[in-house]
Amino acid sequence: MFIKTLRLLSSWVGCALIGAAVTMSCTNDDLLQNAKESHRVVEDSMTFSGVSQEEAPTRTIIYDHTKGSGASVIWRNTDKILVKDNAGQWRQSATATFPIASKKSNAMFTVAGSYTSPTHAVVYTNKGLTGSQPQVEIKKVQTQTAPNNFDHAGESGDCGVATAQKVGSDYKFTLEHKASFICLIPRSSNTYVQHSQITKIEISSEDDIAGVYNIASDGTLTLASGGSKTITLTTGSGFAIDNTTADMSKNASYAVIAPGRHSLRIRYWLRNTADNPKGSIDGTVTKYVTLTFVPGSIHDVTANLSINDYGGTNYYMWDAKANYWSGHEWNSADPWQPTKFLTTSSTNYPKPGSDSYTPNRTAAGPLEASTSHFAALPNANEMAWYVMKGDPRYDADELWSTMGYLYKGGTWFKKRAYITGFSDSHQPDDASTDLRNTYKRLSKAVSKTLPATTEMDQYFYLPLLGYYSTSLNNYKFNAAGVTGYYWSSSAVPTNSTGSYALTINNKTATLQDSAPSSGMIVRPFE
Repeated sequence: MFIKTLRLLSSWVGCALIGAAVTMSCTNDDLLQNAKESHRVVEDSMTFSGVSQEEAPTRTIIYDHTKGSGASVIWRNTDKILVKDNAGQWRQSATATFPIASKKSNAMFTVAGSYTSPTHAVVYTNKGLTGSQPQVEIKKVQTQTAPNNFDHAGESGDCGVATAQKVGSDYKFTLEHKASFICLIPRSSNTYVQHSQITKIEISSEDDIAGVYNIASDGTLTLASGGSKTITLTTGSGFAIDNTTADMSKNASYAVIAPGRHSLRIRYWLRNTADNPKGSIDGTVTKYVTLTFVPGSIHDVTANLSINDYGGTNYYMWDAKANYWSGHEWNSADPWQPTKFLTTSSTNYPKPGSDSYTPNRTAAGPLEASTSHFAALPNANEMAWYVMKGDPRYDADELWSTMGYLYKGGTWFKKRAYITGFSDSHQPDDASTDLRNTYKRLSKAVSKTLPATTEMDQYFYLPLLGYYSTSLNNYKFNAAGVTGYYWSSSAVPTNSTGSYALTINNKTATLQDSAPSSGMIVRPFE
């Protein structure tokens, strides 16, 4: 029989992670210690037949963890261990029994076979033995049923090794845990986040962090099959996120993860039923962190979940001096500006001669914007480089807000410093064509794969902020969360009624002729 007393120590990493477009690396506090457990092994004439029972996985429970401190580990009555017998064969124990029913930290295991050597190897894993190589499966989908509850640790991939030492007729050993653990502790002061529930958390890396791993004699884990770069932690009916400071009882979330240094994208999936014009919305708030995950340690990662807000005052007619609803913005004392997607309208739209109206063009030909805020925008050539060479990547899920409502969706583009050959004087792949003098419509399909976690600082994000139109839906707010429209500084040279604009959606990024009287976004690009 094997008697086991468990105690798990942890490390703490407290990181104030920042927004989605910026990568932040956090280093641990070098407080990591191997989890060690004291055991006692006793030979017993009452043994089982030694047949492996793969269908009965080990499931330990890790509990009483506090940020920056340790945790306790107890057994379930379904737990089993593997022990190498005198013949060098691995034998699986029967399920745990408890000498003291109320003390789950101590368990006994009966193992069939002969055990008379001075030492015997012990393995603790969630995967039954097939063949001679012990393995563990770090699950790519893990489930946590309640906040600050890590009773799924064993089922999700906790594992350990030990050498049992014979002392008299007994065996004693110290188990070292060889998987790593992450504890996510989010908070938020953002109203939209506080109205939401965390329904799942996606943890992604550039390397494998889950799969089936061989367990070496020293506990080193080597990927054997089924490697996954993503771990998805589901949270049942959802965890609250209405705490402005760290509150583990509200939403502390745990996952088992492969040891090693990983650059992680952590996507908190939120469900909000209060703030989207169409009702419920599911989307993400994303954080980035790079950590070295040490075997047998819990790594705490704190995060302040916020959602980018885009105001509502950046909608302009082309080259207008003032924004589309100047003096009567949605949050002014006398608001005219429609704010809710396709539901409210206004007849107080910009009129010719006002500062909010586009200048009158009398003839076709090249023309650059004259106002300072338009002059700061990309010209037609530069916009073409972003479209054709900026590696546009559609992000369907990142949440953002504007004018009191919550939406999602946008596209990532490479910053100009990372676009080889970027030029303001000619279009891509054709140095003889200046789009300010020659009109071309250029379009490119967007990738649905997000930028690599280690390259996020090379990209910037454009949300699908919609637009206002003088001819559609009686000046309602259109296409928010569906399409983004961004002005360039260049007029279309082939007519007197069009200007270049970038249009983005879930399929394409397009540079095209747009009506200058439309209310589109004015924003310098990075």
